[in-house]
Amino acid sequence: MDTNEVKTYGIGELLAMARERAVPVVRGIPDAALAAPTPCAEYDVKALLNHLFQVIVQFQRLAAKEASDFGETPDRVAEGPEWREALVDEADRLVAAWSAPGAEEGTTGGMNMPARLVGSMALLDLTVHVWDLARATGQDYPGADEAVVAELAGAVGELAPTARKMGVFGEPVPEAEGASAFERLLARTGRDPYWQ
Repeated sequence: MDTNEVKTYGIGELLAMARERAVPVVRGIPDAALAAPTPCAEYDVKALLNHLFQVIVQFQRLAAKEASDFGETPDRVAEGPEWREALVDEADRLVAAWSAPGAEEGTTGGMNMPARLVGSMALLDLTVHVWDLARATGQDYPGADEAVVAELAGAVGELAPTARKMGVFGEPVPEAEGASAFERLLARTGRDPYWQ
C-alpha cells in the first residue's frame, strides 16, 4: 500500500471503534445520574439512554434494508438493572448488522437515502450521544478515533441543513481556537464541546 493512501473503513469497522469508546461510558453510568441534565437539552440521562437504545435497534433494521420505526421510544432503562449490558448487546448487534455483506450498498430507510450515509447517522449517534452521556455523568470521553471523525465530518456536512430544519441539530456553536477535529464536529452539531 502506498504510504499516502488513506484506508477506507467500512461503517461496521467504524461502528466497532465507536462501540469500544461507548461501552465503558455506558457501564459507568450510575443509577443516581439518570435524572441529570445532558448537553442535549431536551433529554435527561435516562431519556437519552432510551433514545440511544431505540436508535441502535432501528439502525440494525436499516442495515438489513428493513422498515424502521422511530415513533414511540420504549423505556428500556425501566426494564431492570441489566439495561447497561442490554445496551452493550444491542451495540454489538449494530456493529454486526453494518458489517454484513451488502449493508452499505444501495439505499435504505423511508427517505431512500444512500445506505452508507444512513450507517454514518448510526455512527454519529453512537459517538455524539455517548459523549453527551459521558459529559452528563462526569466521565472521561477521550474523543473519537480519527477515522470516525473523518467519516462524521463528511456526513454532518451533508446532513446539517436538513437536520437543523428538523431540529435534530442545533445551530453551530462557535469553534474555539485550537479546537480538536472532534470538538469542531461537536460544535457543528450544535453542542458546546466544553459543556459542564
